[in-house]
Amino acid sequence: MWHYPMIRHLADGNPLPVQVFDPAQAGPWKQEASQPPLYYFIGAALTFWIDTSDMEQVRRLNPHVDTGVITEDGNINLVVHDPQLSPWQGTLLAVYIVRLASVLMGAATVYFTYRIAREVAPERPELALGAAAANAFLPMFLFISGAVNNDNLAVPLSSLALLLMIGLVKRYRADSEPANSSIRRWLGLGIVIGLAVLTKEGTLGLLPLAWGTGLVVAWQIEKGRIPSQAAANPFASGLLSGLAKVLGRSLAYFAMVLGPVLLIAGWWYYRNIVLYGDWLGWNAFIAVLGQRPQSASLAQLWGERWGFLASYWGLFGGVNVPMAGWIYDVLNGVLLLSVAGFLIYAARRFGAWWRDEGRRANGSRSALAGATNTVFRFVEDHFALIVCLLFFAAVVVGLIRWATTTWSSQGRLVFTALSSLSVLFVLGVAGWMPRRPGRVATAALSAFMFVVAALAPFLWIRPAYQVAPASPPPTLKEVDVTFDGKLRLAGFDLQSDEQIRPGAQLELTLVWEVLQEMERDWSVFVHLNDPVLQTPLAQRDMYPGGGLLSTQFLEPDRQLVDRFVLTVPDTAVAPSTLELVVGLYDYGQPEVRLTAGGGEDALTLTALDLESVAGEFPNATSVNFGNELELVGFTIAPRRLQASETVELVVYWRPLRALQEDYTFFAQVLEANSESTTRWGSNDIQQPTSGWSQGSAEMVSMSLQLREDAPAGVYNVVVGAYTMDQSGDFRNLQIVRDERITMDRFLNLTPIRVE
Repeated sequence: MWHYPMIRHLADGNPLPVQVFDPAQAGPWKQEASQPPLYYFIGAALTFWIDTSDMEQVRRLNPHVDTGVITEDGNINLVVHDPQLSPWQGTLLAVYIVRLASVLMGAATVYFTYRIAREVAPERPELALGAAAANAFLPMFLFISGAVNNDNLAVPLSSLALLLMIGLVKRYRADSEPANSSIRRWLGLGIVIGLAVLTKEGTLGLLPLAWGTGLVVAWQIEKGRIPSQAAANPFASGLLSGLAKVLGRSLAYFAMVLGPVLLIAGWWYYRNIVLYGDWLGWNAFIAVLGQRPQSASLAQLWGERWGFLASYWGLFGGVNVPMAGWIYDVLNGVLLLSVAGFLIYAARRFGAWWRDEGRRANGSRSALAGATNTVFRFVEDHFALIVCLLFFAAVVVGLIRWATTTWSSQGRLVFTALSSLSVLFVLGVAGWMPRRPGRVATAALSAFMFVVAALAPFLWIRPAYQVAPASPPPTLKEVDVTFDGKLRLAGFDLQSDEQIRPGAQLELTLVWEVLQEMERDWSVFVHLNDPVLQTPLAQRDMYPGGGLLSTQFLEPDRQLVDRFVLTVPDTAVAPSTLELVVGLYDYGQPEVRLTAGGGEDALTLTALDLESVAGEFPNATSVNFGNELELVGFTIAPRRLQASETVELVVYWRPLRALQEDYTFFAQVLEANSESTTRWGSNDIQQPTSGWSQGSAEMVSMSLQLREDAPAGVYNVVVGAYTMDQSGDFRNLQIVRDERITMDRFLNLTPIRVE
């Protein structure tokens, strides 16, 4: 969705766009203008001859899409399609061509994975075939390979670079090559790495690996120059002089690699410095992509492990179309077994090598020189495996650094090292087994992944994008209300618990009939309104057909059945009476609405009684703050007031363990539905929490006086807790949900209205 507009921009003969730091002005490519451009140049070269002036007509974005969220009622599609468009012309044709090129790049990746695995375990060809299968039949790899995405070029280039490094060490291990042949191979490696880092910055980890390859090769050259010594030890006559020779030669090799890299990609990183003051351009990328409110800890990232692994195995669409849950369980289980199996494989392989090493003479007068030579020999003998491990580690470290700053904890972002990952995965599954059972295990894994990959488009992807059949539920309540003569609401059905309490889920079905053709894209909204505040406590907005249909493409007499799932907030004030309201509006002009009977811009379907949750405290709830404190209830009054008046808030906190620190509790009044952090009222109260008894709740009263200049509108009251160290740095308690630490440093308690 964002990568193709970059291709089209270049295909039209335009220069590279400058990344704008304002997300609203960033252009149709969003943050992708900060990405190295080689993939986009190739896509432009393949499609420049196609008239793609229809891109905006084809690329009709769904403004309500739930990206990265698995929903129960649809709304997962990023783009709404015109059913009349031909895929063999214009933008759609260009996209198909680039996608086909991406598939071919993916095929190259599979081939390189096979070749790398043959080098890692040459005596076990079935493992190489298994690694290729684990790569080829990975559902998420197939999904990305069939899309317009620069990963598709970065992955095979990275894999080819690893294969070239392995080949260099292998050739010098056999014998020294002629000088001109050596130069060509190092320059070739530099060209491949240069192309890789001009495709994706995640490939920069190849550069230190190239220098490490140079170190090993330099040691091999020096070793070959002194065959008369017992152990061919370049450090036998002196450690420092031997290291100096190896280091000098390795730097010469690295210079041959670095030269092509700078010629091919150096201009791009220099351009980033000139334009953004950051050689990687991360500041511009993050300004558009968005970032976490504070850096994530490793514990936070560990809490996101399910989503990370799911998006590695296969989480389609906008990271919101999952496979069946049991498939993830199986694959995650195999991954755990693979990690354990790899440790066994590595221990056996390295143990056997060490036993052989003990029988060798090192030919050195110095124990340190002999140990240094042993390290080099170890790396030489296991270079293919070590380089796979190191590149995987480099990609993971880079991703951790990236994910701590941005909301990018996605498994597919390690695909840069996919060849290495596939090899290591299969080594762990079957490498430690004898050959015959290893073949069985590899074949079983390959067959399972093949079946899952082959069925994924038909079982999960395609159904997610198909409009549900128009079959009204038998309990439908007839309504017969027309919205400006365009759409008629024929009826609705509401499914919920008999007693609706905070945290309850409501399932609403609406049955529509199209009365006439429409020139606008109308969005349906469903609000669960609090009449006291005259604002929604919960809402769901989407295009008809579960977000899949544009009203501009609907023909008269068509019937639609839409399903909406709403959740009453856990902190909704109860008891109260809520109203279920439905209407239609233009997302581009929210003030433009279709009117129902009587000229109202919304229709109240029914009133619902919200009951209190049974508990010891008013508005009983349970919110875990940092595994330290639990919010168990609250009261707030009044909820409608004037500027400069005071809100009286009482919150009940229960220690989850014996506390060692005295926490400060805060409450703030912030603008609702706004990114502004202006505090229109606040209060911070330190409490002697270190003396509170575990398990017993304590009451904390807080007065929030609104500022005199607080404009009329809806505001959120938020609460939280923090400590401050001697240097003045705050440590907020983050909310824990489902045993997972979130990035939320405060809780939206309830809204209030200023009149």
